[in-house]
Amino acid sequence: MTRRSADLQARRWREMWADELAGAALYRALAEHTDDQRRSVFLSLAEAEEHHAAFWEAKLRAAGITDLEPPGRPFRVRVLARLAALFGANAVLPLVLRGEAADADKYRATADAPDAMADQEAEHGRVVAAMRAGPSVGGRIAFREGRHRTASGGALRAAVFGVSDGLVSNFSLIMGVAGASSSGRAVLVAGVAGLVAGACSMGSGEWLSVRSQVELYEHELLTEREELAAFPEQEQRELELIYQAKGIDAEEAAKLAASIMTRPEVALDTMAREELGLDPGELGSPWVAAGSSFASFTAGALVPLLPFLFGSGTAAVVVSAGLSALALFAVGAMISVVTSRGVVRTGLRMLVIGGAVAALTYGIGSLIGAAV
Repeated sequence: MTRRSADLQARRWREMWADELAGAALYRALAEHTDDQRRSVFLSLAEAEEHHAAFWEAKLRAAGITDLEPPGRPFRVRVLARLAALFGANAVLPLVLRGEAADADKYRATADAPDAMADQEAEHGRVVAAMRAGPSVGGRIAFREGRHRTASGGALRAAVFGVSDGLVSNFSLIMGVAGASSSGRAVLVAGVAGLVAGACSMGSGEWLSVRSQVELYEHELLTEREELAAFPEQEQRELELIYQAKGIDAEEAAKLAASIMTRPEVALDTMAREELGLDPGELGSPWVAAGSSFASFTAGALVPLLPFLFGSGTAAVVVSAGLSALALFAVGAMISVVTSRGVVRTGLRMLVIGGAVAALTYGIGSLIGAAV
């Protein structure tokens, strides 16, 4: 093996070691903000991650690398731990599950990792999915199934991308108008108009989207309720087949389905989850969705506008660009929490894209301003 290959290998091992320590730190943080039953599960997961970290540490030491001071908590872990402290561990489980799925895929693609390690990471995902689904039948099935189909990041994801939309769109609008006109009043009016129009558009669009989705879900639930009442035997058989498809043997699946069908509301809840992929208790509120979208877009759109509330001219343009650049990087950093990507890379990518769009609109505005 060449020196360069050895260095690349050691770097990869160090990254794996640091990632496992970060996972352990996250699970220990979640254990501090949950009930006693789940606390022991989180602590067990933390110990498993620490065991994986010890494996990579041993490989590093065998390669003669001894400067293994444990790294500090990564940005993503600190954010998730803080969110768990504020809203409870369950609020961040979708993002934790996303990270476990990524780890399992990473280890399957890494020749240095034992096959058992990828399987254990996948098992961690099943455990997290089961905790997120709760102690119901759906939770036990999610444990068997692995990645949960709704692990999308939830409210944090929507808020981050709402801020991103408001920031990029209004920053671009303001720079375009600033390039075309030296009038601070014109820029201010355009910025306020962009903020109000964009926030209202986001809010109303989200309300219509969620309202339509809820109506569709309610219709599907009503149809499922009617089918359970009219064709209970067929529905029970369908539930048996669903469980068998998930790996439960036929006899156990039949007993489980029969037990569920004796309680109509439990049967409806189970069929909604297993057949339709719905959680009847979490269909979503269009008003909450609209308010969240309106507020997050407004927060982002306000950043480039602030300097023009107190000044004008070149100074306001420069300050607006500087504040927006910092905000773009910060939004990119928050996106890294959702996507499990590197914070610096994601922040810089957001900064480059947002800055390029704003520079383009400024240039176009300057050309239009010179022409008219």
